[in-house]
Amino acid sequence: MLKRLLLAFCLVCAFAILSGQDAPKREFRAAWIATVKNIDWPPRAGMPGNLQQAALIEQLDQLQAHGINAVIFQVRPACDAFYDSPYEPWSEWLTGTQGQAPVPLYDPLSFIIEECHRRGMELHAWFNPYRAATDWDSTRQLADKHPYHQYPEWFVSYGRNLYFDPGHPAARTYVSRVIMDVVRRYDIDAVHFDDYFYPYRIDTLAFPDEISFSRFGAGYRSRDDWRRANVDAFVQGLRDSLLAVKPYVKFGISPFGVWRNQDKDPEGSATRAGQTSYDDLYADVRKWLREGWIDYVAPQAYFSRGYPPADFNVIVDWWRKNSYGRHVYIGHALYKIDNNHDSNWKNPDELPAQIRQVRRLPNLQGSIFFSAKWFDANPLGFADSLAQHYYAYPALVPVMPWIDDEPPLSPVELELDAVRDGIELRWANPGAAAQRGTYFVIYRAEGKVPPSLEAGNMLAVYRDQPLRFLDTETRFLRRYTYRLTALDRHHNESQPSEFRSKRRWSGLFRRATW
Repeated sequence: MLKRLLLAFCLVCAFAILSGQDAPKREFRAAWIATVKNIDWPPRAGMPGNLQQAALIEQLDQLQAHGINAVIFQVRPACDAFYDSPYEPWSEWLTGTQGQAPVPLYDPLSFIIEECHRRGMELHAWFNPYRAATDWDSTRQLADKHPYHQYPEWFVSYGRNLYFDPGHPAARTYVSRVIMDVVRRYDIDAVHFDDYFYPYRIDTLAFPDEISFSRFGAGYRSRDDWRRANVDAFVQGLRDSLLAVKPYVKFGISPFGVWRNQDKDPEGSATRAGQTSYDDLYADVRKWLREGWIDYVAPQAYFSRGYPPADFNVIVDWWRKNSYGRHVYIGHALYKIDNNHDSNWKNPDELPAQIRQVRRLPNLQGSIFFSAKWFDANPLGFADSLAQHYYAYPALVPVMPWIDDEPPLSPVELELDAVRDGIELRWANPGAAAQRGTYFVIYRAEGKVPPSLEAGNMLAVYRDQPLRFLDTETRFLRRYTYRLTALDRHHNESQPSEFRSKRRWSGLFRRATW
């Protein structure tokens, strides 16, 4: 017990050192919410829908309190749906039985989009494109709506899972159609894939795509090249579809942390990973960045600093040097803290040091944590220290100028009133829809001088209706001055609204200026 208390104290001290540094105004801070096998949510399959919603609200409140500004929510873990899909069955991990709708009926994706946006968070819809069933065998009962019943030729079994065959063009077209249905019908901020394209290699067991290779593999030097071309075609095709339908929806991929080992390719990293994204999962993510097919990459750098086969520092340095101008968000193994055979994870400063590394190096724009449930577990006090020091101030999501670089119009008709619980701010959103703000940033400073537009003065990032914010954190005998900016959905920031004081209010030992 004493040892754990000392470790937690050391962690707090490490964070305290950082707190003296300038907080970044823009930083991607996300958490994955995995639904497959109920890893993060819902707590158990088949629980009533209202209890599922309550659990999700609690989880989002916790993430918000820890400074998270984006959520990556798994909406399609295995050819099933955490939303009302016209193509695929409701997920067994939602209701307990594949194909059965939640009771009472609700749409989890619509619900989490609304709840995230209300909190000023982005919602990235996370799809597993090719996994079709887990723990698969010939006796497994799939819902009538599962496409396996209609198109068995699209599927292969490998290990304990059933997969779409990425080499079958019709299968790729179908998966893209499923994803684009979500893009069209839901107000998501991004489409997100993880590391599963072709599955991780199982020793002595070949992936069974002989039939599709014989049908569609003509002209390729090797089956490996053909497999990579299949994944390339899928990624590029989805990118083209996104641009045609909703060009503002971002496209991000979270690959395995190592693209290629240097012993296979001099352009690879100085690592000795047993499997790599390029050689085993047939995902040439570096090419996708170079061609501009994706907007961000989130390599799963789930290793410690100094880990011999795959050093975190080596991996991060490789990805930042191969970003080709796209964003790089580093995936961190929050689940490994104090819970892994690598003794480095017993060090309470391991993950804080990784965050410091990400902030220190150029061409890195933030972090994603796997996974959300570990914020509640709070291993070695990490989550508490995150909220108190690293993410003590809000941060805006980094902008992507290749998508949009035009800021919205500034807020107008600003009003301020003292109310029972604090100081209420109100404003209006001018202009046509394309010119209006989506988010609003409230800056506050003590005294008469308007606050500078820095992270330390950022009171809140707000996205809700009505356009009204209540500042409950005012103190007795203090004067406050506010400024307000608008952000579009890509977080381009307007000029600040300038304040012209129509009146000055003081009372109840509070004083505010507008």
